Amino acid sequence: MDMFFQDAAELAQFTVAVIKEGVRPPYEFREVLNQCYETGIKSFILVGITAFILGLVLIMQSRPTLVEFGAGSFLPAMSSVSIVREIGPLVTALICAGKIGSGISAELGSMKVTEQIDAMEVSGTNPFKFLIATRIMATTLMIPVLTLYAILIALTGAFTAASITDQVNIGFFFNRVFDTLKFSDVIPSFTKTFFFGFAIGLVGCTKGYNSKKGTEGVGKAANASVVIAMLSVIVIDMVVTRITAMLGYL
Repeated sequence: MDMFFQDAAELAQFTVAVIKEGVRPPYEFREVLNQCYETGIKSFILVGITAFILGLVLIMQSRPTLVEFGAGSFLPAMSSVSIVREIGPLVTALICAGKIGSGISAELGSMKVTEQIDAMEVSGTNPFKFLIATRIMATTLMIPVLTLYAILIALTGAFTAASITDQVNIGFFFNRVFDTLKFSDVIPSFTKTFFFGFAIGLVGCTKGYNSKKGTEGVGKAANASVVIAMLSVIVIDMVVTRITAMLGYL
């Protein structure tokens, strides 16, 4: 319980400091772009492969049950709603929590234990602005982009599975997909990805920046960042889903 309150206090402290440093000029636009490339573009292959397999498996698992009840024609509609509303954003965030969160934590932890961050402070560079705020900004911006990309790839995987089993025409499949989707399906699922990205970046930076005890501490920080980031993503997803349901989006 003490560790829970300690982690909560660290995250709250970092949130306040990041907001304060993020809005105060000068702005590190070049470093934000660099971190967008490191955290986002380099994750495209992993996210794409996972999303494609996800779409395949969704159709392969759902088809027998729907066909048994004579609802095989609802496969495109079912896959689009499932992927766009919940599966796409959540799975993408969990993948990024493991890959990006641990990477940020390990990188900052290594800089911390080798006193590179202390050297930046001595040289007059604000490490909170250059290292922390830029990484959190990058994850906040890139997780929605990765989610959109994952949704498109997952739908492609779903079509591939449907075309193999039922020889579905691509025009029919995607017409049903877009006819089924509504504005109320897209906006809530896309909005929560910004919170996912902020949480992943915040947890990774917090654990990495506060790591101690040499290389052993770096490993523990990376492991803790993955666990806490994944748990944060699930909690945020639950809260946002409940709020959107109360507002009448679901």
